[in-house]
Amino acid sequence: MNGTGITVTSVIVVGSGPTGLLLAGDLATAGVPVTLLEKRPHKISNLSRAFGVHARSLEQFDARGLADPLLATGATITGLRLFSRLSLDLGTLPSRFPFLLITPQYEVERLLERRAREAGVEFAYESEVVGLRQDDDGVDLDVRGPDGAVVTRRAAYVVGADGHHSAVRQAIGLPFPGVSVIKSLFLADVRLAQRPEGVLTVNGAGDAFAMIASFGDGWYRVMGWNRRHEVSDGAPLDLDEIKEVTRRALGTDYGMHDARWLSRFHSDERQAPEYRVGRVFLAGDAAHIHSPAGGQGMNTGLQDAANLGWKLAAAVQGWAPERLLDTYQAERHPVGKAVLRSSGGLVRLARAQNPVLRAVRGLVSAFVNVARPVQRKALAQISGLGYTYPAPRGAHRLTGTRIPDVALESGRLYEALRGGRFVLITPEEYSACGGRGDRLVVERWSGDRRTTVLVRPDGYVAWAADSADPAAIEAALAAHLG
Repeated sequence: MNGTGITVTSVIVVGSGPTGLLLAGDLATAGVPVTLLEKRPHKISNLSRAFGVHARSLEQFDARGLADPLLATGATITGLRLFSRLSLDLGTLPSRFPFLLITPQYEVERLLERRAREAGVEFAYESEVVGLRQDDDGVDLDVRGPDGAVVTRRAAYVVGADGHHSAVRQAIGLPFPGVSVIKSLFLADVRLAQRPEGVLTVNGAGDAFAMIASFGDGWYRVMGWNRRHEVSDGAPLDLDEIKEVTRRALGTDYGMHDARWLSRFHSDERQAPEYRVGRVFLAGDAAHIHSPAGGQGMNTGLQDAANLGWKLAAAVQGWAPERLLDTYQAERHPVGKAVLRSSGGLVRLARAQNPVLRAVRGLVSAFVNVARPVQRKALAQISGLGYTYPAPRGAHRLTGTRIPDVALESGRLYEALRGGRFVLITPEEYSACGGRGDRLVVERWSGDRRTTVLVRPDGYVAWAADSADPAAIEAALAAHLG
């Protein structure tokens, strides 16, 4: 609290979904005071939509010591089948996690909330943003609390991770252009009398599409659509309709019963033109929303958080230039755009009714099945492993790429990243860290590699060289860590 009665903190994150929780936890772990505002009461819903965690997100959880606890909450699948003919083998992914984890979003949120609380995040529930002003030094948020009173909170930076209808995005005047891809989808959590063969069952037939995912606790998530029955989100929905569409798409409804939740929604493709306006940032669904095809929505938001968190911490703590924050837009906006293209393309092919488009779908499926380089590229995009960030002209070929969990003398890289610091990997001893021990770990390769690599806290290469020249290393450390 300052002299004006305004509550002050370093960063305010708005929205306690997976994106906001990961970001707030990263900031607090780095020692940055952070407050998380949530419009809803404190209750992690078991009715959330997402249920798949891809390999790149699992790597980010591993870098925080959370991958193993999360894996214990669900089941994994190593293959995806699309359009009945197209099969993607996740088992070939170049990752410690060559699979898709099927686990409900609420398990992700529970894990991330516990971490955030333990790190010292201040949570403020039933807190709705109703106004925003910013100046050269910070941001003022007008927040309506549970008693209806409006108070002002001030922060050096604000991140809107508050979803599709983001109050933060609206407050800074950013549009959210796009279209509705599917006008009427349904979701339900049900019990089944007969158990499907796999963890994930999906198919389309004629005008019907259905997918069933096992949560591993006796509950199953069902999602589907009926092209012949496109209605508003508020139209009545009952279990009989879901069973009928599922039978048409899958040949059986597996004896569905005891639905604990039924909902209609529509699927949009939208992206904000900017992810940063002054001291205010957007992340997750507040910045971009996608069709459900490929299960990339929540995962893309988690990657936004992993990218932004360490940069905000560096700016607050004063050891990185302000321009570092501009790289969030440069790196993450193109990824959001690419996910829009890929997920949108998948859903359009899945819904194809025109004979020409259906023929194209068959040709695409057959080609991807036999063309291994094309399948590897598709897998890299869906899993999140294949995205790279812009690199300066003349930079080493590794700069901007995701680095896998390589072996070090002390263990694994993603274990070394758990402190939220940069990791310098060298082929020989290097101890001249220049007082950067609070933000740098120095490691050596376990083998005979001669490359020197500076890895960012989010697992991407900041700088690399084919030698271990001390002068070049010092110059790189000065440029990236001050």
